[in-house]
Amino acid sequence: MTQPLLMPKATAVWLVDNTALSFEQIAAFCTLHPLEVQGIADGDVAGGIMGANPIQNGQLTREEIERAEADPEYRMKLSEPKVRVAAAKRKGPRYTPISRRNERPNAIKWLVRNHPELKDAQIMRLVGTTKSTIDSVRESTHWNSANLAAMDPVTLGLCSQIDLDLEVKRASKGSTGPDEAEEGTMLMTAAEALARSGGRGHAEGEENEFAANDHRPEQAQDDFDADSVFAKLKSVKSDTDN
Repeated sequence: MTQPLLMPKATAVWLVDNTALSFEQIAAFCTLHPLEVQGIADGDVAGGIMGANPIQNGQLTREEIERAEADPEYRMKLSEPKVRVAAAKRKGPRYTPISRRNERPNAIKWLVRNHPELKDAQIMRLVGTTKSTIDSVRESTHWNSANLAAMDPVTLGLCSQIDLDLEVKRASKGSTGPDEAEEGTMLMTAAEALARSGGRGHAEGEENEFAANDHRPEQAQDDFDADSVFAKLKSVKSDTDN
């Protein structure tokens, strides 16, 4: 979505004073009437307003102005903002369009059925309803309970998927699933832990790899013992002393 021009009249004052653009071009860019721009040039309109440079605030480029000055029929376009500021969230109950307010009980029924972990305050934020309405839908005492059909509030346009996922995550935060709870209270034996981590297979693989990389003759491998090693060491030591 294109962001609107900041301070249209102040921008028009700066363009009138610092460019050779026509009144129609300035009016089209600043969303003003050409006669209002002419009044700014004559000093009859916006006499106490200081001009705002659209180049400095990043909403217009020098090249765009030069292109418009060379072609009187050209209409300047706003530059894409380098930084997008998120819109501030309005505190209070969510506004629901009148055309969709009749769908709120259907959305409440869907939320109660599919996400029982949600609290009433969370459903109120998502759908923009009251606690009494939630209780009546949950207890099937709503005046139109016989005709209610569970419908996804995102599909109905009552909330966004991001808001729904966020509320569900908040509701389930800190709760441990049944599988995790059972596994956390049990102690595994060493054999089970080794089998689960694949340690036994890994050790056997290393042993086979070591045997495969041993290039000594089979006889040397079989006759290799501690006595032969010490005998060789003694002979080496005696040769060194001599």
